[in-house]
Amino acid sequence: MKNTMLERLKLFMNPFDCRYEDMTKENWPLIALRDSSAGLVVAMMAIPMAMGFAIASGLRPEHGILAGAVAGLIGALFAGSKYNVYGPVAALIPIIAGIMAKYATPEDPYAGHSYLVLICVLSGPMLMLLGLFGWGRIGNLVPHSVVVGFSVGIAVTIALTQLGEVLGLKAAVTGSFLEKFRIIWANLDQAKGSAMFLGLSTFLIIRVLLNISLYIPAPLLALGAGTVMSATIFAKDGLTLVKTKYGDIPTDFLKVTPPALPSWDLPVLGELAFYALAFAFVCGFESILAARMADRLADNKGTPYNPDKEFWGQGLIQAFVPMLNGMPLSGALARTATNIKLGAATPLSGIMKFVFKLLLAYFLADYLELVPMACIGGILIWVAVNMVKPTEIKQVWAHNRAHFWLMVYTAVMVVATNFLAGVLSAMAIYGVFHRWFEDHGAAPGEPHHGAPGKIEKEITHASR
Repeated sequence: MKNTMLERLKLFMNPFDCRYEDMTKENWPLIALRDSSAGLVVAMMAIPMAMGFAIASGLRPEHGILAGAVAGLIGALFAGSKYNVYGPVAALIPIIAGIMAKYATPEDPYAGHSYLVLICVLSGPMLMLLGLFGWGRIGNLVPHSVVVGFSVGIAVTIALTQLGEVLGLKAAVTGSFLEKFRIIWANLDQAKGSAMFLGLSTFLIIRVLLNISLYIPAPLLALGAGTVMSATIFAKDGLTLVKTKYGDIPTDFLKVTPPALPSWDLPVLGELAFYALAFAFVCGFESILAARMADRLADNKGTPYNPDKEFWGQGLIQAFVPMLNGMPLSGALARTATNIKLGAATPLSGIMKFVFKLLLAYFLADYLELVPMACIGGILIWVAVNMVKPTEIKQVWAHNRAHFWLMVYTAVMVVATNFLAGVLSAMAIYGVFHRWFEDHGAAPGEPHHGAPGKIEKEITHASR
């Protein structure tokens, strides 16, 4: 066992392992060019999405921008996939938003950020130990029906939360599912036609441009168009801008946020343990899912992703990135799919994404401050819509009715309660009735069903 763990540790600490096998002496200039161009386009796409995810989570825009850049570097050096792109993801938004809302004060709306960093600092080593002990395979045990239900539930939660921004409401849409509806209904008199126009325009521009070509940085162009319209056509409408809500976006990236515990009360310590496990579960699972699907989408004929090293790399990301004024993150499905479709073949694309993203954020900071919040809402509703994949739902229905109802249960529970209650209770049901599910054709731990290639097509579509 000791020898095995030492061998794993030696492999995990090697940043230039077999993931670079496709880069040879003969073709390295071409591979380097392809990886660099993919890194540039993904960086241009990722900046507005990272801002949106951070804002929806109750954090500042720069928390998302910086986190995605540094995570891309650490993941490229120490994780287990050739293709994974790391950054803020939609699955984490409700959890982070709940923490930030609970500990926010009128004097300091970001009072919970240091506590969030502490949660991540604890969850990171959990993932690293799982990888070191060779337990990365547990990421493959979640049935696809639960994955689909989880995605649908998170999509509904995000869309409902961002509806307030698209409507131009001043009130924050937070709380439970019913509370969100109540806030929106009570503040409908604040709705602005210009905000709705910008939100819808942002959604449509992204969708149309990405259907034309993946090489078009559609989210960045959509934000640019919305910013110009808000400063000209809608200049007198009093639209809420990023700067209005968050102030200036700093370009001093060398800032450290130390971890802190709100109090030593027993309920807080119990909550800390709960959230640390929750982040380890979601971030590790998301990264494994992204890596697994990336290998299929890229038709990887070389060394497959290493789930143990993926846990190790994701743990390093969780342990260090949030302290660098960032936020929790994991492998991002849509950005990983885009990375592959742009021709990336090695982790060099992730390293170049780090370089390009920081450079772009530094030079574009003054302009990003002028983005209307309605456009941020439009981007996130586009993300939410693309999280619901009709082909996957049809596959679950066609394959097994028991798994279909498990998918529905997961989605409803995620919306009605929270992500962890929904997923863990669904996994408990699956565990108790596992043999019954298996007897009806569900291969345990198998994430894909149906005709080959359908899932991969849907992932590609998600990037659009």
